[in-house]
Amino acid sequence: MSDPLATVPLSAIRVFEAAARLRSFTRAADEVGVSQAAVSWQVKALERRLGQALFRRLPREVALTPAGERLAKAATDALNLLRGAISDLTDQPDGVLSITAMESFAIQWLAPRIGAFQLSHPKIAVRLETSSRLQSLAQDGLDMAVRSGSGEWPGLESHYLFASELTPLCTPGVRAALGGLTQPGDLLGAPLMGLDRDWATWFAAAGVEALDVKAGGQLIADMQVIAITSALAGRGVALGSPILFAAELARGALIQPFPLAIAQNDGYWLVYPKERRRAAKIAAFRDWMLSAVAEAAAGQAAASLS
Repeated sequence: MSDPLATVPLSAIRVFEAAARLRSFTRAADEVGVSQAAVSWQVKALERRLGQALFRRLPREVALTPAGERLAKAATDALNLLRGAISDLTDQPDGVLSITAMESFAIQWLAPRIGAFQLSHPKIAVRLETSSRLQSLAQDGLDMAVRSGSGEWPGLESHYLFASELTPLCTPGVRAALGGLTQPGDLLGAPLMGLDRDWATWFAAAGVEALDVKAGGQLIADMQVIAITSALAGRGVALGSPILFAAELARGALIQPFPLAIAQNDGYWLVYPKERRRAAKIAAFRDWMLSAVAEAAAGQAAASLS
């Protein structure tokens, strides 16, 4: 039986995969580095070879046909496997490790600790990007990511780090000015910072009726660090993660008036493409990260007992 791939150039599959993923011949042309006309020609040639349409041409975009959907999934999986295999073959125990993480996690947890990794792995240079959007690691040239969610992302290996929770945080001075904050309902008259919906969820969990919560300042994406910065300046009470802001809590700059915390999702996860699990720099950072998380958790547990 002849190999069906023998008559299909890999370049055509690569062009088709980019067009299918981006839903645009123009954007695919930019990614692959050819003209829009070349993308259109290669897609048409592939359709002729297969004897069926892969796209429906719409006025301002393209949409996949059922056959195109089937081929697109297989093409993306295959090309990601190829990218991973080539990366592993050319991977060195040094070089640049590109990581993306949410802003608050990167600023509050990772940045203060990343120096320890650099000291133990001086030949690996870490490039840390902050982003709140869900990025495609393979297509965006990234090695690893820290994400919050369920831990289930197609094609990615996931390692649980810690809970993603929110609880009211403020300075000791603000607590005193608000009468000591002896019960959750005392917060209804306090200047609140954060997202209205998060405060409404927290009050509901605390058994406090709060029909019209109006927090000061609507945060963009996960930037709870903005609200906590305001709280540190004594402007009110903010919702923040007791784990991300553990250092501020430990030195007494912030206090947690109530033990109740609400879960935003299933937690923070370290992720990377499954096919790259054996890459030396990825394995090195994974092992260091999991060790750092365990060390931080042990430190917090010891502090809570003292």
